[in-house]
Amino acid sequence: MASLAARACPLARTQFVRTQTRLLSNTRVVRQEATPNIGSVPPAKRPVGAFRGGIVGFLFGFSLASSLAAYHLLEEYKLASAALQASVEELQTSTQKVSAHVRRIEAVEKDLKALSETSASKEDVARVRAEVKKLYDGLHVEFLDLRAHVWGIQEDVHALSKKNSTTVRIV
Repeated sequence: MASLAARACPLARTQFVRTQTRLLSNTRVVRQEATPNIGSVPPAKRPVGAFRGGIVGFLFGFSLASSLAAYHLLEEYKLASAALQASVEELQTSTQKVSAHVRRIEAVEKDLKALSETSASKEDVARVRAEVKKLYDGLHVEFLDLRAHVWGIQEDVHALSKKNSTTVRIV
């Protein structure tokens, strides 16, 4: 029993201490007294539920990822557009070079056509060659005839000079 009394004594002591502290803060008079207006008490925040937080997080992450993807897509579009513009400019310069070459080729073809119209063909050259050969042969024959005639005159002159040289004339 002595042990029961020892055990009961600390319990009674703690209850006495508790009731004293309770009387100071929770008396009826204190509860009914008007409390000064310090301000409104903020409403208690409801904890965000896992489902609602998941949806909000998903939407936030999706919008962030979408905006980053749109930014990168815009950058890629700018790069592709710049590359396409450079390609178009390069194509334009090469087209101008090709058109300049075509104009030069057309000018050369025009000159070639004019030369081919004014130049003689193989048939014309062969015909002219035959005419020249006929003329040369004709001139050669005439030259030989003239030479024979001159030779005959020389013979006659030589024969006359021999005749005249044998006879002496005194006058």
